[in-house]
Amino acid sequence: MDGNATFAYRKRLILIAFGLVILLFLARLFQLQLLDEQWEVKARKNALRYVDDFPPRGLIYDRNGQLLVNNTISYDLMVIPRQVKLNETDRFELCRMLGISDSDYDARMEKARKYSTYAASIFMRQLTEEQHNYINESMYRFIGFYMQARTTRKYQTAAAAHTLGYIAEVNYNDMEKDAYYKMGDYIGKSGIERSYERELRGEKGFKIKLVNSLNQEKGAYENGKYDTAAIPGKDLWTTLDKDLQEYGEMLMQGKRGSIVAIEPSTGEILCMVTSPSYDPSLLVGRERGHNYALLNADSVEKPLFNRALMAMYPPGSTFKLVQALVGMEEGVVTPASRFPCYGGFPYGNGHKLGCHAHGSPLDMPSAIQTSCNAWFCYDFKAMMDNRKKYKNTGEAYAAWREKVCSFGLGSRFDTDLSYEKSGNIPTKAYYDRYYGENRWRATTIISLSIGQGEIMVTPVQLANLVAVIANKGYYYPPHLVKAIGHPDSLHTAYTTKHQVMVQPRYFEPVIEGMKRACAAGTARSAAVPGISLGGKTGTAQNPHGKDHSILVCYGPTENPKIAISVIVENAGFGATWAGPIAGLMIEKYLTDTIKRPDLEQHIKTAVIR
Repeated sequence: MDGNATFAYRKRLILIAFGLVILLFLARLFQLQLLDEQWEVKARKNALRYVDDFPPRGLIYDRNGQLLVNNTISYDLMVIPRQVKLNETDRFELCRMLGISDSDYDARMEKARKYSTYAASIFMRQLTEEQHNYINESMYRFIGFYMQARTTRKYQTAAAAHTLGYIAEVNYNDMEKDAYYKMGDYIGKSGIERSYERELRGEKGFKIKLVNSLNQEKGAYENGKYDTAAIPGKDLWTTLDKDLQEYGEMLMQGKRGSIVAIEPSTGEILCMVTSPSYDPSLLVGRERGHNYALLNADSVEKPLFNRALMAMYPPGSTFKLVQALVGMEEGVVTPASRFPCYGGFPYGNGHKLGCHAHGSPLDMPSAIQTSCNAWFCYDFKAMMDNRKKYKNTGEAYAAWREKVCSFGLGSRFDTDLSYEKSGNIPTKAYYDRYYGENRWRATTIISLSIGQGEIMVTPVQLANLVAVIANKGYYYPPHLVKAIGHPDSLHTAYTTKHQVMVQPRYFEPVIEGMKRACAAGTARSAAVPGISLGGKTGTAQNPHGKDHSILVCYGPTENPKIAISVIVENAGFGATWAGPIAGLMIEKYLTDTIKRPDLEQHIKTAVIR
């Protein structure tokens, strides 16, 4: 092939290639302009508004179907910075309507630009109804701004603030963890709102709206063809009894502490009172941030601190119930075992762990009835010194700790209890580090036997402990939600029975002692006329002031319906304040009436600091 023929051949190839490229471009242009309507939507972006459709958050009910939390409509003023075209007059008018300064306007706009100049973000959240109506009438003047409706929480009771929790705007950490959220969205931050965020939030939808040159919405684009519907959040039915919760909070006014009540047969939490508390409506609306700062700054009352789940106390004499059970399981004591008590338990070098005046010697039920310190010290020491079974104290202690922890002590329940603390049952390794390996004995840690020393428990763990005794050896993990989506759709996540490491037959003498304590012993202040109760007082040592008053109780003993722990800080003996509060709570729950109005009045008006 000569040179001219080669040139002509190459020329034809180049022309064919160019022709194919042009045909491809024409075909793509035909598809974009005539076949694919989604590109028409994007091409008309300046005349369209893309809006999130926020679903209503799920409602929250109590165990009897009483509404605790529902929703109300609020409006956020949104801004798309690149579209904003306000003259000085319109800018001044918008600031006046919102009640903000010129510098505040600039700061809000700068924050929006940093987020995105193209995407919408919140300029001002949760406008008042008056502001919304006023600004909406003049929206044509404020190009680049628009209103977006969303639901916010409305509380039907001022009670259970810590348990229900609150919602707040997401932060960057929330958005990094879950791509569902974007700036301006809300998320559950505490309580049930946090534990069941995914169920309550629903799923956002998306709408495209036509907007005219006056910034007025003229309806859905293509009759909503490209819209997606929001999916409402699921309703929750909690285990709480609204009336009991409100009653407990009334009794605890003027006091610091907690009340936790559990249904033993299910682990359902009937009430969870923390005092001092706060009105949950304070953390709703535009003043939420300001109110939160005020509550958080109160270092004396600490109203945001959930004492029921996060406060840790020495259990005091309530722990003697566990010590008695472990001693019987180990075979070092029986219900008939008697130990001397002449003012306490001597543990060497002239030292004595003191005790109050009572008869001596006593059997186990009587020791529980009178809360004899010495009896449980001898019980504990017998196990630690049992060289027929354990080669040293450390080995015996490890076995003791394992049984104690089986009661739900020393660890979190890991159910739906938000920010729950674990308490503390110290390990053998802890004492080895502190005293030296094999250099400590039973008398070194003898205070553990009566719930002092390094033992720490939470109020919910104490309530669960007495539920274990009511059930004679097992518990269901304490939890707050019983149904999701429908009241009959039972939540089965926490229905696994936990058996403790003590045989059921050993619970009878302990229950006998608790019944005697309520009838004619240290817990008689908790007695309710006509109802058989089992209880135990405790006095938790407080190095910073007056001791804490503790009582655990359950009833009726023949068919347990409620197990309860009460802690009143800085209130002294368990019988003085915790006992009457526990008795009134049980009376309220089991009979729905109070036949001791004078006692009720005395408790609810008392201020203890």
